[in-house]
Amino acid sequence: MKINSILFENNSGKKETFDAPDFFADLNLGQVIAAITAGKDEYNLKPFFYTPLNDVDSIEYRHEIFRDLESEILFENVKAFAQKMRVMRKHLEQSGKLHYKFQKERWFSDAVEIYCGAVNGLLRDLSSAHLKSRGLLSLRQYLADYAGSEPFTSLLKETKRLIAGLSSIKYRLLIDGDKVRVRQYESETDYGAHVEEIFKKFKQPAAKDYRMGFPEGSPDMNHVEARILDFVAMLNPGLFLDLDNYYLKNSGFLDETIRILDRELQFYISCLDFISIFKPAGLNFCYPRISGSDKDVYDYEGFDMALAHNLIKENLPVVCNDFFMKGEERVIVVTGPNQGGKTTFARTFGQLHYLAAIGCPVPGREARLFLFDRLFTHFEKGEDVQNLRGKLQDDLVRIYEILRQCTPNSIIVMNEIFTSTTLRDAVFLSERIMEKILELDLLCVWVTFIDELASFGGQTVSMVSTVAPENPTLRTFKVIRRPAEGLAHAILIAQQYRLTYDQLKERIKS
Repeated sequence: MKINSILFENNSGKKETFDAPDFFADLNLGQVIAAITAGKDEYNLKPFFYTPLNDVDSIEYRHEIFRDLESEILFENVKAFAQKMRVMRKHLEQSGKLHYKFQKERWFSDAVEIYCGAVNGLLRDLSSAHLKSRGLLSLRQYLADYAGSEPFTSLLKETKRLIAGLSSIKYRLLIDGDKVRVRQYESETDYGAHVEEIFKKFKQPAAKDYRMGFPEGSPDMNHVEARILDFVAMLNPGLFLDLDNYYLKNSGFLDETIRILDRELQFYISCLDFISIFKPAGLNFCYPRISGSDKDVYDYEGFDMALAHNLIKENLPVVCNDFFMKGEERVIVVTGPNQGGKTTFARTFGQLHYLAAIGCPVPGREARLFLFDRLFTHFEKGEDVQNLRGKLQDDLVRIYEILRQCTPNSIIVMNEIFTSTTLRDAVFLSERIMEKILELDLLCVWVTFIDELASFGGQTVSMVSTVAPENPTLRTFKVIRRPAEGLAHAILIAQQYRLTYDQLKERIKS
């Protein structure tokens, strides 16, 4: 059975994207991906996270593999395979750096032995697992065919024979001043072991160790060690000739499909390792139901992964939020006091949909999300002196470009635009943009200070960041579905500080 990828079913030619999408900065997805891939630079994983999928079945293909890997035993076995492959690459890298031929060749043979053991080990572990995913079932069949093939079995047999032969070599060193002679071992008594045994009774726990050790760092031999090895090779010419031939013949031993699959497995390992950070804090992840046509979406107990990751490191609580849109609803308009979690909510919406599009589990207890064709963000930015535009003009140019590229299958996440103009102009411009968004029938989350947008029509949903009832200056960071109440919030604050009209009149009298 042929398998090209455990990330892209039936699409071995899927082109990886090497640059992060433009919206990553606004949604803090760059922070999330950096945390997921930390310490994995050798695998170059970020292109996997920059390449969204374009059909539901491809997403399900990844979900199936994630579900299989939820088995703790299987997950640890897969990680063990990955670690062996990593050690194998280190051995090959070291072999390439060494100067002395026989040492290079021995490091190479060790790399091949580790590789063969990793392949057979993974095949054994997958064979004993109750797999359900198409990806891992195909991988298991591929490994079975590959490990049973004549080239692999011959390689394994030859490697074991060669290493066993090298490990069995014994020789004598005769040292006389600055002269060293190498002779065949003839079953002489090992006086070193004999002396060590005699003096063993005099050993003290804190005694200084006078034994000569190999230097730390590079394992490269010095010229004396290399010359001794040359003499050992002269005493065992047949075995070292086999080593030479083995090195030349097997330079391309690493199966290309195994190499690709080893890298792709890291996508799943990295994601699941990262998710494990959140679970002790009581935060949920789920496999969202995905649709490319039905725009009924929801997520319960979702959260911003970048913010939550930072809060967990500081042992601070993470606030989760719910949302849903159904029927004709297309735009969530988020209003409420500043610093109340509105922007975080908008980022969460964008993060959820993007993570779903790359086939990852998403934050939340249960979710249904939309498979978009393009995702756009419009977050407030400072003025750029290079483009010679004012802030209002820049906002208009950016949103015009977004709307020009959008389709009914796109998603827009907007955060506080038109803050640089008058309220009257902001309302006028926002209403024109809202009309265009509703005409396109796309999904949108819009954080705004304009309450009027929250009741624009049946296609809009009003959500409000809330405050503590007993103290309106205290943010709860909960964003709930209810009518916009900016004026009510202002009245609550005014009441707290005795600044309502009636309170002021009373205070003036006194």
